[in-house]
Amino acid sequence: MASDQHEDGISNPQRRTLFKAIGAAGVATAGAGLLPGCGRRSHSNAQNLSFEEIPHGLDYRHHIPKGYEADLLLRWGDPLAADAAAFDPQRLTPSEQSRRFGYNNDFIAFMPLDQRAGPGEGDLHCQSNNSERGLLCVNHEYTQPHLMFSGYNDEYSATRGVSAEHVAIEQQACGHSIVEIEKTADGWQVLQDSPYNRRISLTTAMDIVGPAAGDERLVTRADASGRQVFGTVGNCAGGKTPWGTVLIAEEGFGGAFQGDPDNVADPREARNHHAFGIEAGNRNWGDHDPRFDIAVEPNEPNRFGWMVEYDPYDPESKPRKLTGLGRFEHEGFTLVSKPGQPIVAYGGDDDEHQFVYRFVSKHTYQPGESAHNRALLTEGTLYAGRFNEDGSGHWLPLVYGEGPLTGDNGFRNQADVLIDCRRAAKLLGATPMDRPEDVETNPVNDCTYVMLTKNKKRSADELNAANPRPRNSAGHVVEIVPPGRFGERDHASTEFKWNTFLLGGNPNAENPNERGAYGQQHPGNISAHGWFANPDNVAFDPKGNMWIATDGCESFGFHDGLWAMATEGEMRAAPKHFFGCPEGAEICGPEFTPDGKTLFVSVQHPADGGRSTFDNPMHRWPDNDPTLPPRPSVLAIRSKDGKEIGS
Repeated sequence: MASDQHEDGISNPQRRTLFKAIGAAGVATAGAGLLPGCGRRSHSNAQNLSFEEIPHGLDYRHHIPKGYEADLLLRWGDPLAADAAAFDPQRLTPSEQSRRFGYNNDFIAFMPLDQRAGPGEGDLHCQSNNSERGLLCVNHEYTQPHLMFSGYNDEYSATRGVSAEHVAIEQQACGHSIVEIEKTADGWQVLQDSPYNRRISLTTAMDIVGPAAGDERLVTRADASGRQVFGTVGNCAGGKTPWGTVLIAEEGFGGAFQGDPDNVADPREARNHHAFGIEAGNRNWGDHDPRFDIAVEPNEPNRFGWMVEYDPYDPESKPRKLTGLGRFEHEGFTLVSKPGQPIVAYGGDDDEHQFVYRFVSKHTYQPGESAHNRALLTEGTLYAGRFNEDGSGHWLPLVYGEGPLTGDNGFRNQADVLIDCRRAAKLLGATPMDRPEDVETNPVNDCTYVMLTKNKKRSADELNAANPRPRNSAGHVVEIVPPGRFGERDHASTEFKWNTFLLGGNPNAENPNERGAYGQQHPGNISAHGWFANPDNVAFDPKGNMWIATDGCESFGFHDGLWAMATEGEMRAAPKHFFGCPEGAEICGPEFTPDGKTLFVSVQHPADGGRSTFDNPMHRWPDNDPTLPPRPSVLAIRSKDGKEIGS
């Protein structure tokens, strides 16, 4: 829906619109420092980022630069069917939630629709560059009962004693939404009568495929085959494939399970469950759905923690969990696809001292060969990254029978290696990182960037060149440079170079361990509002500019948001502040249309923090309606003059 613009950024609830708001000292790393770039042809793309930067701030509004407008596209509870009633959180049922946009929206994929094709014709759709009609595919990472339902005193009172009705609603609010949208003269709008509109939740049937499928550790009372599972949870970031499917991650799945791992009979599962934070004091979904109680189903957690692939163009298609991409707290997996070469997928395990991963397909990508390409992510080799002190790197294969991955260390087969991926990577000697979140490849310079959010658990004697700060509170970004010249980089090689792209934090901080480093060629090229902390998600616009979304800036006194910067030239790694969240929220899933003229963003958990609850929230963004709670929402940001975002 189009916005009526007001300078204060407060929305008009009658029209469901959002409105325009206010529009270098560094720390060197040991061995591999802040280097000048990844070897692309030398020129600056800074002229593409001429927008007027917004200031740091913190209030109940969202903020965008002057000359931009934001359409409020989707909010928690918005109907995805034309016959659904208006959202009423006090009368919400599991059945109703299954037909509505889910909670805490995260990753976004815009999948163009070709006017010549219909449902099930993904091969035609995925070749389209249509930037005015498409499917918005959105993750729903987790639920927050204290902000969803009346009667909770605070966040912690929502962890125990929730009702069966509330649990069932939460299970329908998790997962993923597929929604057809269209750009009109009045802005972006949802098509509620679209045959593509669909919800994927914790009750959606899915196949388990790849090397671990059918293993005894995936067998439960409900599924003796170990090849079928209901649902997905903890859906953080994701990825897209060139054959028109979408990948969604399973990250913080451990919190959905309850029970004491030490009471599980199998010691390998006890160790496994401890590794993913399954505890007796977790939210008690298992009281109402026994599969989430490890005392009843000790193998059920092994059926989560994977990447899920599905076809958004076929509403009848069945999602599948890809065990070949490993089991851990996936932030996401993003693909590099070059004709005649293997698919290479990069991802991170979002936890302290965890690892960066890469998957290389056994077979090569063949454009237009749909049946062939759809099998590429089921066969191949998963690797964990070692970042050496001298700026070199090596990908270590996680293959049963090689090195320490044998029976002597408790591995029976490749399924064990993949189910216990974290332990396997550690035994191989992969580099423990500062919470690796989004890992994406810039399609313009063909280098890969790792968002390292923070790691306050890293002690001074645990430093390494790729993670150089103790108690890293502000995070940093690492750049991976595969071998080969620009345009011919070999992402399938086991060797790579790396450097520190930037260090988050205030460049003027007194403590050198907290001091940010930006603008590597000209550190003075950022303003007082250009620095940020805690990089989380990343996206690249059509010109190759990097857009970083943050999660944690409020601990530094200002809102989370979105910062844009060049990756080459004299403005390399010099951020400009483009978007600011309302208080209590983080921004997730930045996604551009193919023409670069619309930027979609997820605003997650607005008004979260302190003793904010459904009954007494700190604010009620985006509706500012006293009858509605704060609601996670998706915005579509456009330039008023129709130019590319950032220009």
